[in-house]
Amino acid sequence: MTAFSLEPARRAWCAELRALAAERLRPLAEKGEPGRVNRPLVAELGALGLLPRLFTSGALDLCLMRESLARACTEAETALALQGLGAHPVHAHGTAAQRARWLPRVSDGSAVAAFALSEPGAGSDAAALSLAAHPDGPGRWRLTGEKCWISNAPEADLYTVFARTTPGAGARGVTAFLVPADRPGLTGTGLDMLSPHPIGALALDAVPVTADDLLGEVDRGFRVAMGTLNLFRPSVGAFAVGMAQAALDATLEHTARRDAFGGRLKDLQSVAHQVAEMALRTESARLMVYAAATAYDAGAPDVPKRAAMAKLLATETAQYVVDRAVQLHGARALQRGHLLEHLYREVRAPRIYEGASEVQRGVVAKELYKSLEDR
Repeated sequence: MTAFSLEPARRAWCAELRALAAERLRPLAEKGEPGRVNRPLVAELGALGLLPRLFTSGALDLCLMRESLARACTEAETALALQGLGAHPVHAHGTAAQRARWLPRVSDGSAVAAFALSEPGAGSDAAALSLAAHPDGPGRWRLTGEKCWISNAPEADLYTVFARTTPGAGARGVTAFLVPADRPGLTGTGLDMLSPHPIGALALDAVPVTADDLLGEVDRGFRVAMGTLNLFRPSVGAFAVGMAQAALDATLEHTARRDAFGGRLKDLQSVAHQVAEMALRTESARLMVYAAATAYDAGAPDVPKRAAMAKLLATETAQYVVDRAVQLHGARALQRGHLLEHLYREVRAPRIYEGASEVQRGVVAKELYKSLEDR
């Protein structure tokens, strides 16, 4: 098996995931409230055995899960992904006690996780974060500052919080902490965003943390963040590919049936060529996502470059494909409740979160020049 030709078992698994998403997850998603954590949906992801796979599967299987779910239910895909993003640092860097307390609850959907990296003044430039961890005795700190644009905030049960332990040290002075939501001094508010999944801001007013809350080592938290993002960036691309494929599927069906100008839309060369371009770009993005995920699973040295390329190409492609799909459907696609109206709102955010497209281009260029210097 290669990343470019999935074996029958994996293809069957993807088909099963799409069916589960349509039959069991979408009805729960439709009952949810936009901008709020849908706990029944998260619990069902756990009951179906999908959340535990976040911690036992490789990057390729993570991508296949996200792509398959996204084609049928973007809300289910996002709920799954946010559990993984928020809890992966606990899985990869947590103590035995931290893992025993939280991972079973994240896996069964009874605890909601969040990844708290971005700040009002440190979004794409994550190394510039200013939330401070002030020493409060040996092995003790107080966290003071703000986090913003945090998915699942303020309703999550646990947060992976990145704070500055050494002022002026850039990326080398950041530490990751596991902060339960009930810690004194931790409050939050929801933000009304275009994307329908829950996003909020956090305020930390001298929130107490100790050495028992560390994820990894002091001043090495940026490695925790980047390690998590290197895993999840290709799978953001997979989410985008799933949305692009859903838009392409809808467009194929619509243009094959829609009468216009004395024939079917698909018979117009201008339409057929647009659909072909949509398919070409979607498949190209899919292959790059699979290649990046396979490189991650193989421990390849160029994972940061591949992950950045995959996220960049796939998210930009999805934006193009969904936009073309809306254009070919016409006004009906802009009606509230239409699949493409939903995808049009969903597809914009991935080009910004977990590193905006401009940041991904910067990562790619940096890695290219680094490889030149290493020759």
